Amino acid sequence: VGLVYMFNLIVGTGALTMPKAFATAGWLVSLVLLMFLGFMSYMTTTFVVEAMAAANAQLRWKRMEKRKDDEDEDSSSGVSDSDVLLQDGYERAETRPILSVQRRGSPNIFEITERVEMGQMASMFFNKVGVNLFYFCIIIYLYGDLAIYAAAVPVSLMQVTCQLSCKIKQQRKLHDEQTCLEVNFQGELCLTDKFILLAEFLAAFTLLLGPFTFFNVQKTKYLQIMTSLMRWIAFILMIILALIRISRGQAEGHPSMAQLSGIRNLFGVCVYSFMCQHSLPSLITPISKKKHVNKLVLLDYILILAFYSLLSFTAIYCFRNDTLMDMYTLNFTNCEIINIAFIRYFLGLFPVFTISTNFPIIAVTLRNNWKTLFHREGGTYPWVVDRIVFPAITLIPPVLVAFCTHDLESLVGITGAYAGNGIQYLIPAFLAYCSRKDTQLVFGSGTVNKHLSPFRHTFWIVFVLIWGFSCFVFVTANIVLSESKL
Repeated sequence: VGLVYMFNLIVGTGALTMPKAFATAGWLVSLVLLMFLGFMSYMTTTFVVEAMAAANAQLRWKRMEKRKDDEDEDSSSGVSDSDVLLQDGYERAETRPILSVQRRGSPNIFEITERVEMGQMASMFFNKVGVNLFYFCIIIYLYGDLAIYAAAVPVSLMQVTCQLSCKIKQQRKLHDEQTCLEVNFQGELCLTDKFILLAEFLAAFTLLLGPFTFFNVQKTKYLQIMTSLMRWIAFILMIILALIRISRGQAEGHPSMAQLSGIRNLFGVCVYSFMCQHSLPSLITPISKKKHVNKLVLLDYILILAFYSLLSFTAIYCFRNDTLMDMYTLNFTNCEIINIAFIRYFLGLFPVFTISTNFPIIAVTLRNNWKTLFHREGGTYPWVVDRIVFPAITLIPPVLVAFCTHDLESLVGITGAYAGNGIQYLIPAFLAYCSRKDTQLVFGSGTVNKHLSPFRHTFWIVFVLIWGFSCFVFVTANIVLSESKL
């Protein structure tokens, strides 16, 4: 079940922007980069699992030391062993032999039984600067997430609204691309500026979902189940519909083999589409048998890689490069592609439903991260700061970004290339390195973490760090050069 959840977590909104990125970068370059980034993501996933085991061992050790101190206090205060046994019963009597075994390096001490989030691991293994950089990276990533969501919903609603009926297809050709033919409240067809329509939908989206940022979101289990079901139906539908068009000889796509100019966005999209590291503690901890968890996660990554490849290749051969939309579902809202109205509306509105269920959760997570970053030990925030300021700084920036741009491919690309790069590569590598040093310091150099990553050699950590920093430089240089050419 945990691995199914991981599949659903990874295969999300980022996958909808992948076909356009594939078409822009060329199929061969895209496939090679997708496979390589999938491998890198799997490697850092094993780093996070290893750090989780080390964090669990640290917490157990601290509890054992506390118990030992308590026992020493009891003995020094004149309490006899018989009194202790009578007071605490059999469980307390068994504490001493268990402690002695675990201190000698029993693998049980590294069992992952307690959920330790990445923020807690950062505070355990990083110094103060490292912890602040971690939260900064998480916050930037979540801002990017919210901006993508806030832009995707109005675009999907606008696209569906502008293609209400196949009967008005000829009339749609009479106006330019900046206007939209829609039905007003009187039931009459009228021309509307697309920018105004997008602004209206963004305002409605903000007014409906924005208030959740000021409260806590709980009991989303059934919403998440519904979202997962809709996601599977939508993705399978798009693959089948594209294959049907290709088999009927209606394919229009002629993708190039390689276009280096498209690598920047493709890199960001692929990083974003393989993102799961920040949610691993919630997914891995409940799994009862973790002995082969790395092999099962590898199987998950292979299935996801095959799924992404199938989705993207059917898309780039079915549609021309210039007709592929940033949000792939919007290619199926055209009545020339699909003549069944229900399927057109379902696929067109699919991002609206799924994103609307995730937006409040991500917003509350971002708000809580802001609070944690500025939290002072033992201090509390004034009511205005806690209930107004933090939710406001969470909600306003992504809405402003969505108002200024609706280029989803660029939003996903930049979010993945910068914040996603940090979360997926740099932070797990530093966690693995620091947790190994900490484990050797506390338990001794002979202690072996039972969940040690298969990539246990220091070379792999150095490789990931060099790759991550190189990606920062490459993407930044690419953006600067692109802007200077303009």
